[in-house]
Amino acid sequence: MLVLALPGVAALGVTLGTDGTAFTIDGERRFLLGASYYGALGAPDEFIDRDLDDLSRRGFNWIRVWATWEAFENDVSAVNRDGAAREPYLSRLKSVIEKAGRRGMVVDVTLSRGRLLSDQAAHLEAVSTLARALAPFRNVYFDLANERDVGDARFVSFEELRALRDRVKAIDPRRLVTASGGIEGEALRRYLLEAQVDFVCPHRSRQAGSPQETAQATVDALAAMKGLGRVVPIHYQEPFRRGYGAWQPALEDFVTDLRGAKLGGAAGWCFHNGSDRDGGRRRSFDMRPEYGRLMDQLDPVEREFVEQAAACIQ
Repeated sequence: MLVLALPGVAALGVTLGTDGTAFTIDGERRFLLGASYYGALGAPDEFIDRDLDDLSRRGFNWIRVWATWEAFENDVSAVNRDGAAREPYLSRLKSVIEKAGRRGMVVDVTLSRGRLLSDQAAHLEAVSTLARALAPFRNVYFDLANERDVGDARFVSFEELRALRDRVKAIDPRRLVTASGGIEGEALRRYLLEAQVDFVCPHRSRQAGSPQETAQATVDALAAMKGLGRVVPIHYQEPFRRGYGAWQPALEDFVTDLRGAKLGGAAGWCFHNGSDRDGGRRRSFDMRPEYGRLMDQLDPVEREFVEQAAACIQ
């Protein structure tokens, strides 16, 4: 079992760890049931408090927040383009993490290569900045490179990923780190044995029929890990969502996908949400006062699912 602790630093909030294929919270194996909360650093404190209370009451125990986030011409990144601290948003990130910790919740802090972090040097500085600033918070893991395998500005090679991982571990040896992307075939071996991430975060397909495939995909991935000699948790931190494309997942799709993830042996799953392609609801992508908090921006299908989600993993 790996439990996070940093000698000489007073721990804040609950403590996240891993135990084989599972996550732990304060040493107890727990399935992570979460929600996308990307633009949290631009939301008022009142929104965050109310959203976290509502999510926690419904059995959610983690949120995904981005440290490099700009949407609708609103940059709320916690680091600047050189990777240095950017205020007031780094302090806002600490505040969100502290609020989550008081409610027993875990926070995914995600970075992405691209316009906000254009090269490896800036990316390395950004993870250094965050590793130092967030050292006291033990309810945090880092997604070092969102969708790192996409062949555009997001691309981060496995060699670069290993350097990012090593930079964090040099500052905070027991901070859990991952990077999201496909884990098919050779990629899984490289995540586990070359990049040495602590768990994997495959992003599932966003098309009709994919929820029915999640359980078997999880079983297959765990079997492949056993064959490689290293087994880690599988964390579905970004499945499909409503408002993304022509396929609009229904309530049963969310239920089936979450149940399949749990049944197949995954360690966590996220209720993903974001802006509509037609410019309607913005959800977690933009929670400035004029657009409302996350829970008030959800559509009826999403609200019904949020009410049922915890029962799907019992």
